[in-house]
Amino acid sequence: MVNVAIVGAGFMGKTHLTAYQAMKNVKVTAVCDLGEAAGRALAEAAGCPWYADGEAMLAAEPVDVVDICLPTFLHEQYVLLAAKHKKHVICEKPVTLSMESLERMLAAVSEAGVQFAVGQAVRFWPEYVKTKELYDAGELGVVKYARASRLSVHPLWSEWYRKPENSGGGLFDLHLHDVDYLCYLFGKVKQVYAVGQKNAVGCWNHVASSLTFENGVQATAEGIIEMPKGFPFTMELNVVGDKKSVSYRMRAGTNLEDVASAVRETWLYGGDEPQLLDIDPFDAYQRELEDFIDHIEAGTPITSITPEDVRHVLSVILAIRTSLETGQTVAL
Repeated sequence: MVNVAIVGAGFMGKTHLTAYQAMKNVKVTAVCDLGEAAGRALAEAAGCPWYADGEAMLAAEPVDVVDICLPTFLHEQYVLLAAKHKKHVICEKPVTLSMESLERMLAAVSEAGVQFAVGQAVRFWPEYVKTKELYDAGELGVVKYARASRLSVHPLWSEWYRKPENSGGGLFDLHLHDVDYLCYLFGKVKQVYAVGQKNAVGCWNHVASSLTFENGVQATAEGIIEMPKGFPFTMELNVVGDKKSVSYRMRAGTNLEDVASAVRETWLYGGDEPQLLDIDPFDAYQRELEDFIDHIEAGTPITSITPEDVRHVLSVILAIRTSLETGQTVAL
């Protein structure tokens, strides 16, 4: 049994608790959140104590893993706290907004000898899992082009999200999902070129990026987090090979909270007839956390997302920001 402390009682903290409660080898032993109402509510749902102070929580409760579901600007503080107490860490994305901050985190968990993973849920999303299986098996042939898109109205979760110094805006919080997945498929990026628009407070919330990978694959990623009111959360993935191509599209409600009622289809083209793939719509967050917890329980290294993966994806996002700001192609 792995004992988990959830730090952050917002939407993602609730999502993670639901996933843990469906798992047999996990017990949520503590919840930490500065907000008493939200913290107590999540702790009551988990059947565990609530703490406003992380240090006090880790001193008092049996904890093997700290699951950080806080606003981005608080991630480093709690990763370092968990490492100090020699606790394994899973941290929601984006892990941080600067390479210097990431390196401090990676150094701390390495020195503490604990496992560290970042919650890149798209790697575990059913249709994206299937696409990687098709690509890795060579069924698509040589990939000629790939495109990933993610469109959303602006989240209403909290005012902290609207400040670029706190969240990184759409570039870090939304666009990063597709950049991460494309790197998961194709490896390291060689160069980027991006165009987009900043909003009034300095967030890059409209971004289109062209990525050239070291293996020669060309891909584009589109991320908009300021779609007009009422626009359904939409994500798309198209991977075009010289044998076959796969195409996925999902339209949810106003935001991902309404994913259960989403319309989602994945088609495989290039055979005798287009094929609508029958894909089990399993919960990506639960699958992600199961993967992490199973490695913690077994004492084996996490391979689904490594520190080197996290470092490279952040370097790509930072290069995209430089391209947005300069109008130039940026080599990594």
